[in-house]
Amino acid sequence: MQSSTITYPQGFPQMMKMSDGEFVDELRFLASAKLYEIGRVTAGKAAQLAGMKRLDFLYRLGTVGVPAINLQTEEVDAEIQAARELAK
Repeated sequence: MQSSTITYPQGFPQMMKMSDGEFVDELRFLASAKLYEIGRVTAGKAAQLAGMKRLDFLYRLGTVGVPAINLQTEEVDAEIQAARELAK
């Protein structure tokens, strides 16, 4: 896996009542959650980026207000239509 460097003000993690490691993990999760929310990556890839299992990632999304299922209106309509066809 590759790595990047992010600079932040000294003492910033402690200001947020986090250790340096917790702060880095939080940044990774939040970046992954945002990429998933805007449709740039799948849930599996976002979880991988966050260093989490997919189900744990999906569960945690709700804590930051990101829906675990991110369907567009057209996709919802297609799912409803498919369900109606199956019900016939």
